[in-house]
Parts: sequence; structure tokens; C-alpha cells
Amino acid sequence: MKDLAGIREKLDHYERLMRLDKPIGILLLLWPTLWGLWLATAGRPHPMLVWIFVLGTVLMRSAGCVINDYADRDFDPHVARTKDRPLAARTVSVREALLLAGGLALCAFLLVLPIIREVWWLTLIALFLAVSYPFTKRFFALPQAVLGVAFGFGIPMAFAAATGQVGLLAWTLLAANVFWALAYDTEYAMVDLEDDLKIGIRTAAITFGRFDVAAIMLCYAATLVILGVVGWQLRYGAGYFSGILIAAGLAGYHWTLIRDRSREGCFKAFRHNNWFGAAIFGGIVAELNLMPLLH
Repeated sequence: MKDLAGIREKLDHYERLMRLDKPIGILLLLWPTLWGLWLATAGRPHPMLVWIFVLGTVLMRSAGCVINDYADRDFDPHVARTKDRPLAARTVSVREALLLAGGLALCAFLLVLPIIREVWWLTLIALFLAVSYPFTKRFFALPQAVLGVAFGFGIPMAFAAATGQVGLLAWTLLAANVFWALAYDTEYAMVDLEDDLKIGIRTAAITFGRFDVAAIMLCYAATLVILGVVGWQLRYGAGYFSGILIAAGLAGYHWTLIRDRSREGCFKAFRHNNWFGAAIFGGIVAELNLMPLLH
């Protein structure tokens, strides 16, 4: 029984290391992937592709979290919000973490093997982005932009899997996701602003300084404008733009949460971005799957 309790405790540490207890990151990675998959297939993705990309999202995000905590293992003990993470608290060893990250990455790569070869190379790029992002906080003023590319790389992968090529539409959607990630991850960085200043890592919240709230709202606006241009070019109608309108309203609500820069408000706004991504996806589904039924 003691051995069983020890195994359960270790599995709990692994679960927290992969952040499976905090699914917001999975959702923020999943929504843009689903945008791409639905737009690439005109709203009719093959069910197997959907399952591959959903499971791949969970695996890639979990691997990314492990690598992030490995990279920040000497910083996290000095940050109030992260001091109890398994690597920071030394309840999981570095060797265990690296083996876990490697296993998750391998599973993610094996998952895409049934898909066309173009996706294999994109998967390797996605893995590189997931591994390198945590280290950009040492030297790059806007690491959140790198996160946006990493979190949005499911878009070109979805287009490659569904159509065999990655065109301008995919890269345009990726650009929209970069601005969205800059918005929500700057909100997240505002929570740890004082701690990050003390330990000397770089974040968009530090770079933007007193213009942080304005910068976030401009990033939301850029996201919505780019998505609006996509809809205009594709000649989409009320279904698609209703999603953008709802997302714009949610962005306005986030402003009310972050304008006083309180930790609680900024963290709530960050978590609430799940609904922003869902609204965009809902508009795409409405346009491609529901509107045709009404005609």
C-alpha cells in the first residue's frame, strides 16, 4: 500500500508538471488549431484529423510545460505563483522531467505519422518552438510573440494535413494568433511583474511598461482586424462576423479587468481568453456549418 501511495504521489507530481490540472493552456493552443482545421476544410474536417490534432495539442502543450519548468527551475522558487511547481519544489528530478518531455514529444510525433509527410517537418518545427520558447525570456524583449508562433503553429499544420500545402491564409491566421497571444500572455505576465523584475527575466509586460494596457488592447484590435480581413476576403457573412463581434465585446470586458493592473484582474482576464478563442471558432462553425442549413 505504501508503494501504491508513492506511485500515486509521483503521478500527481507529473500531472502538475504537465499542467493537466490547469487546462486553460490546452484550450488556448486548441482554439487556433481548430480555426485552421475548419477553415482549411470548409467546415468539414475528417473526424480522424480532429482527434489527431486534439490529442496532439494536449501532448505538445504538456511537453512544452515540462520544458518551460525545466528552463525556469532556478527562477520559479523565487516567484510566489510558481514556487510550488514540482521542479521548483524538487519533488521531480531534472532527469525525470527530461524523460517525460522526451516521451511526450515522441508520442506527438508518432501521432502525425499517418498524415502526409509535409506535416512531419512542421511537427519538428513545432517541437523546436516549444523547446526554445522558455529560453527566449533570457534575451528577447517580447517572448510572448514567440509563444504566439508556438501556440499557433497548429494552424499551418492543419492546412498541410487537410490540403497538402500551407498558403497565405494559414500564415495570416498565424499572424492573428501571434497578436492574440501577445494580448493574453501579457495579461499573464502582469501577474508576475514584480517578481520578474527582481529575477531579471524579460516579458512583454516589462517591455511595454506603463503602456501595457494600451498595448494589450492594440493587440486585441490587430487580432480582430486581421480575422476580419480574412472573413472579407473569403466573402463570409453574418455567422463569421458575429463571432468576431462577440470576441470584440470580450476584449472590451478584459479591459475592465486589467485597467487597474491588479493581479486578480489580470489573471482573470488571461483565463477568460478561452471564451475569446471559442467565440472566433463559434463564428467559423456558424458560417461554414450552420448558415448553409438556413439557405
